[in-house]
Parts: sequence; C-alpha cells; structure tokens
Amino acid sequence: MRRDRFLLAAALAALFAADFYFILLPKLQSRRHTAGNVCSCSINSNLSLPRLETLATPHLSNWTHASLPTDATTPELDDGGSKLQRLFSHPLYNIQTPELKPEERLLQVEQLMEYYRRKVSHWERRKKLFDEAATVVNISLMDQKMIYDPDASWLKFYLGINRYALYSRDDPAILQLLRDMQNMTIVGADYTQDEKALKGACDCTQVVKPSGHHLKLALKMRNFGKAMFKPMRQQRDEETPEDFFYFVDFQRHNAEIAAFHLDRVLDFRRVPPVAGRRVNVTGEVLHVAHNEDLRAVFFTSPANNTCFFAKCLYVCKTEYAVCGRPDLLEGSLSAYLPGLTVAPRLSIPNPWKRSYTFSGREEWQVNPFYCDSVKQAYPYNSGNRLLNIIDMSIFDFLIGNMDRHHYEIFTKFGDEGLLLHLDNARGFGKHSHDEMSILAPLSQCCMIKRSTLLRLQLLARPHFRLSDVMRESLERDPLRPVLTEPHLLALDRRLQKVLRVVQRCIRRLGQDEVITKDFIKPTVTPSTATEMKNDR
Repeated sequence: MRRDRFLLAAALAALFAADFYFILLPKLQSRRHTAGNVCSCSINSNLSLPRLETLATPHLSNWTHASLPTDATTPELDDGGSKLQRLFSHPLYNIQTPELKPEERLLQVEQLMEYYRRKVSHWERRKKLFDEAATVVNISLMDQKMIYDPDASWLKFYLGINRYALYSRDDPAILQLLRDMQNMTIVGADYTQDEKALKGACDCTQVVKPSGHHLKLALKMRNFGKAMFKPMRQQRDEETPEDFFYFVDFQRHNAEIAAFHLDRVLDFRRVPPVAGRRVNVTGEVLHVAHNEDLRAVFFTSPANNTCFFAKCLYVCKTEYAVCGRPDLLEGSLSAYLPGLTVAPRLSIPNPWKRSYTFSGREEWQVNPFYCDSVKQAYPYNSGNRLLNIIDMSIFDFLIGNMDRHHYEIFTKFGDEGLLLHLDNARGFGKHSHDEMSILAPLSQCCMIKRSTLLRLQLLARPHFRLSDVMRESLERDPLRPVLTEPHLLALDRRLQKVLRVVQRCIRRLGQDEVITKDFIKPTVTPSTATEMKNDR
C-alpha cells in the first residue's frame, strides 16, 4: 500500500513538473518578454535615452532596464484604441517648427496662381488645336469638362512645401489630395517627360536602362492636377527572384503606396502623397490619350483583356505588357511636384550609390573609413546634408530599397533644404532578407538625428509597434491589403537592427558624438494630423 502511494505521489509530481515546464514557464517568460525587453540584444547599463526639455522621454527596453509604463498616457495593447492615433498624439509628433519666412516656402500664392493660369491657358490652346484638327478630318472628340479651382488640393499641397518637409503634419489638403487622386475624373493620359526625352531610343547594351524605360504614365485630373501612374507588375505575395540584380528588379506599385505611409509614420514627410486606384485602361487612359505613340501600344490579349506596353523598343513586346481584367488595372498614383519651370530641382549622385555593373564595387563597399572622406567634402562637411542622407538610408533599409543612386533637392533651399525620397517602387521586394549594406551611411558615419532616433525607439515599443501602425495606416488605402503580413513583420525586425547599429556606435564613440540635436520646441497643446486619422 505504501509503495502504491509513493508511486501515485511520484506520478503527480512528474505531471506537475511537466505542466510547469511546458505550460506555465513559457507563459511567464512570454509575459516577462512583453513587459520588459523588446530587443534581444545585450543591454549596456551606461546607455540612456537622450533627454529633451519639456518632452517626455520614452523608456525603451533596448536602451534602459526600466519596464514599459502602463499608465493612462500609454494604454495597454488590448484597449481597442488606434495605435496610429496615439502615435500622432505623442509629443514627438508635435514638434513646433519655426515660423516660416517667405524664402523658406517653395512657392508664394501669387507665383503659384500665375503658374496655374499658364497651365489653363496651355490646355485651352491645345484643345483648340485638337478641335480644329478633328473638324478637318470629320471626327468627334470627347468633351472633357475642366475645372478652374483656386482651392484645388494640389495647389494647397504646393503651397505647403517648405525647406523642412513637403507638407505639415496636420495639413488637411493632403487627405483631400489623396481622395482626389483616388476618385477624380481623369481627362488626359500621356507618357512622362523622361520617356518622351528618349523618343523610343534604346541601347540594349546598357545594363541599367534610363528611368524612361519603365512603364509609367502621367495622368491629368479635371482640376489640372497631375499624378504619375505606375501599374501593378507583380503580385503582392511574390518576392524578387534571388538571381535578380537590384537594378533590374520590378517596380512595384504597392511599394510606392507603402513608402508614402512609412515616410509619414517616421515623420520625415519627404515622399509626395501616393494613393492606390483601379484605373479603367480603356476609358481612363486610351480614350483620353492624344499621343499617337501611346495609343499605338494598346492591344487586346487572347483573354480579351486590354493591355499596353512600354515605348522602348527592347520591351515593345506583348510579353512585357500589363493588362487589365478586362479593363480595370490597379496601380499607384503619385502626386506630381511643381514643374521645374517654377520650382527647379537638382539631382545629386548619392555618395553611397552602388556599382551598376554585374561585378563592380564602389569605394564605400571596400573602405570602412569611407565616411571620413565624405565628411571632408562639400556639401557634407557642414549643415544637415549628411544627417539627411543617413535618414534616407534608414528609410531605404526599412523598405529594402537598394536603388538609391541619386537624390533630389529644391534648388531654392540650397544646402539646408530637405532631401526628396522619390521613386520607391523597388522597395518591399524581399521580406525574407535584410540588406545591411543599405545602412552603410549610418554604420560608417555613426551619426543620427536625435528626433529620428527617438521616433525609431518609440516605434519599437509594443504600444506603437511599427508593423501595427503601418498596418492601420495602409488599411485606409483602396487597394488594401497593400503589403502582406511578412513584409509588415519585416519592418519590426529591420527596425531592431537599425537600433542595434546605433547602439554599437554609442558604445564605441559615446552618445555625444553619435546623437545630434535637432529639436524645436513642442507645441503647448498638441495638434496632430486629426484630419488624417478622423476623416479617413
């Protein structure tokens, strides 16, 4: 009897031990991980977040030992609230920029209205010529009803461009511009200017083809606004093939959309507004296109779908075409920036550009001290240009874009103006691979803006997790889901890698050498992008 009791007690003890080890212990570890460490990298107790006057300093577990606060200002994860709304209500997203002087705005009202009147006059002259030609050959043209609207959203977008950003955080014109691009009547379609400049000429011996070889169109709206249309070329769940070089990768319409949302979430605001839209390629492109070269590349496929292909001879084949289903084709619409006649821009080679050959390597890829020479060269030897390059490299690393060979600036703002993050369609190609070489400017120079660092750290917290706020932001686009779940989760993984690079720099050089002050005073009563979060 005593032996049976002993065996029963031993069996119960074994069951309890198994239950504790396989069920209770993992739950305790998971809860401890959620409440404590976000990053699995080692923690240096000597490191702490840079402190900012009048701003609450976020406590992040990958920088301090303090646990995450769970008070009323940072609700629990299951509170059902909007993480995006909480993010834009945070003091870090309510930094007050200086009062803008006239020379710090890209365009003045009188200058912009004169630009608008010239566009209207140009349209009227073209329409008169087309009508006269149609009368001669006895054909009828579609009567496009144009609107002269001094309150057009694209005009307000242009007026908001300044030396710090393309738009302000709470600018309601951006939300209206996105809605206009999604819904407004398209009255004209044509090739973009870079495609027209090629005149169909192609050098097939070139490894890297000019940007005009990529399939994209300029669409005109009825209020004279313009947007660049990039059609869908790749399914969302497809990854870039392993054997593809970065300079021959597909251009993805959903990457353009997601890049705009990420740029806004990071508070850079250097990507022009982008919206998704399903376009009727027959009624909204072919029927409103007056360019005979463009009309000539349309055809009907054996499946009775309307298709078109690029102008360049080496892709003038039906296998390179994009097709509607049967007429509807989804794509991205990117708002055009002001024309070069009124707002000239300068295209500058990226110091960390890649070798666009099959086997070549650039100096930065073989010289770990390359940044020392960059720091001595104009315009990187003073001002914010180098810090802006590092911001751009972090942005490109998060989206996986290896194709940043140039960047653009507005000439009016000179060396201290913002860098434009244009042409992001080669991002989000591989969610399973993180290309660390994109972070070379950060890892070699070991410099970062304090505002950039604090926002990255904030987005690493569970209450503001980057993948969650991006998922919520992208849900408001008509082409949702814009990104697949693996791409969203890759953002969190890459963000942690960026923070590790910064952490290693601080350990090596010290906080004062790595983190650069760039803050302005926060607003007294935070006024965030309420139009963005409420009206959408």
